[in-house]
Amino acid sequence: MNAEILTLTGTAAFIGLTHTLIGPDHYVPFIVMSQARRWSTLKTALITFVCGVGHVASSVLLGFLGIALGTFVGKLEAFESVRGNLAGWALLGFGLAYFVWGLHRAWRNKPHTHSHTHSASLEHQHEHTHHDDHTHVHDRETRADITPWILFTVFVFGPCEPLIPLVMYPAAEHNMWGVFLVTAVFATVTIGCMLCVVLAATLGLRPLAASRMARYNHALAGFAILACGLAIKLGL
Repeated sequence: MNAEILTLTGTAAFIGLTHTLIGPDHYVPFIVMSQARRWSTLKTALITFVCGVGHVASSVLLGFLGIALGTFVGKLEAFESVRGNLAGWALLGFGLAYFVWGLHRAWRNKPHTHSHTHSASLEHQHEHTHHDDHTHVHDRETRADITPWILFTVFVFGPCEPLIPLVMYPAAEHNMWGVFLVTAVFATVTIGCMLCVVLAATLGLRPLAASRMARYNHALAGFAILACGLAIKLGL
């Protein structure tokens, strides 16, 4: 391994880490959807991992295609920009739709009280929600959860812009070992960082699942994803 590839590999690790941490769209959707839909830790990790692989692999395939065709870096980055624009709109649209649905669901699930008289001198009241206690159970039994597939589609469209110039340098030197090494390091750090942030935040938020605000979880999740989409569109 020459000094240039070693330096490029270290750069790939650093960029993969910072690229993920400063981009909340890499982890916020998984954190909020795990909380709202009550995914298990294993399911959350699996969905995050698969979406992370799709996110990186799509840019890797594009980069390798560019290498095979001899496409200039500028053209590949322009195409990545178009993909990023589509991903931003997709995330924004999904977040908005989920936010509206979450508000509607929270309104339907508004807590209310019932009085029960057991005898002439014994009466009590209790508060409950019909939707969580009954309807939601059957919804989970009869409806497939398409949310992971939506997230996967969005992340496949979402580009890893820093990866293209990183892999094109060793490609220009006809060093395919360097291309694979840089790609592997970038992918490992990016996906590993996504998993660490998502799982740490998800486990930290678990105690809030039973709070009185829980019925707004879906609306809050939609709002958070909507905010990520807006941040992408505004270039924040």
